[in-house]
Amino acid sequence: MTGKRSIFEEVGQEAKPAGVPAGGMIDRGRGGARGAVRVWLAVLFALVVAMIAVGGLTRLTDSGLSITEWRPVTGALPPMNAADWEAEFAKYQASPEFQLQNNQMGLEEFKSIYWWEWAHRQLGRIVGLVWAVGFLFFWATKRIPAGWTGRLAGLGLLGGLQGAIGWWMVSSGLSGRMVDVASYRLAIHLGLAFAILGLIGWYMLSLSRSEPDLLQARRSREAKLFSLGTGLMHFAFLQILLGALVAGIDAGRAFPTWPLMGESFFPADAFYLPEGGPALLAFFENPGLVQFIHRMAGYLLLAFAIVAWLKARRSAHPATRGAFAFVAVAIATQAVLGIVTVVHAAPLSLGLVHQLGAVVVWVAILRARHRAQYPVIQSIRSRK
Repeated sequence: MTGKRSIFEEVGQEAKPAGVPAGGMIDRGRGGARGAVRVWLAVLFALVVAMIAVGGLTRLTDSGLSITEWRPVTGALPPMNAADWEAEFAKYQASPEFQLQNNQMGLEEFKSIYWWEWAHRQLGRIVGLVWAVGFLFFWATKRIPAGWTGRLAGLGLLGGLQGAIGWWMVSSGLSGRMVDVASYRLAIHLGLAFAILGLIGWYMLSLSRSEPDLLQARRSREAKLFSLGTGLMHFAFLQILLGALVAGIDAGRAFPTWPLMGESFFPADAFYLPEGGPALLAFFENPGLVQFIHRMAGYLLLAFAIVAWLKARRSAHPATRGAFAFVAVAIATQAVLGIVTVVHAAPLSLGLVHQLGAVVVWVAILRARHRAQYPVIQSIRSRK
């Protein structure tokens, strides 16, 4: 027997029997875990951005080879007295960078570059500690959302791999006649940092919505826009690697002119190598050619972003349209910033801002791609 219906009850609305739980209780039970995990990932995200920034400063200040040993645990403590500083300086004095480039450097100058590299490594340790404490806590308390354990554990494995690659990169500049790290190793190191940052960002976007919401949104997936977002993501990642090659050989200071490179469109002596070798090496070691490729890729990436934005304007979802519009604006801003950086011969401040601009572009593309995969559905009422 049904009870009396309220006069405020909508037509067609069924009265729920007493004692029947409301829908969505399981999801609400996991909502707190999703929110807490997302906060933890946000902290990791901020730390990785800081790592990228400090890593850029370490490269721009030529500080990366100041610590000549890899001591993941004991290296957390810096030199504590004068004897320790002298010992660290003596190790650096045995390196090719000191002997071939910085042999006039004194102890006080050494300290200034030492602190940059120490801070970069220390941040890496903090990232690893924050990941380990957070993951173990959520795992031990069984608060990791279903299906997420492997993904969150994978972040820690990638972080450990990044530390090993970092040392592999530094070791390339500690032997032979190299006074900098190998540019291709620098590109791999920076590329993995952006890959880790991208995964964290993607996970945060997914955890900001419930699983039922994501499943429902997936039904409205915009396949063509998702493909464009994927293409933009790959192209932007390639451009980031090219930027690392530019930074690795200081190619940003080679041709401080725009739109031409010197007096021509294509740089003179583009395939010249001071120490000889196959022409293929010029794509990695000739400053003019490396900068030229980075410039051309930047123009193409901007054109690609504009095409994606024009296609996204047809989307039925305002959030998706806005996300792709922001991508186009971010890449256009980054292109202008790159031109300004080159014209001023890549000073420290502009070089750092340009690198952080790459972070903004990277995250913007991932956000737009996520919006295409899982559109934010707006009701007619919310559009008013």
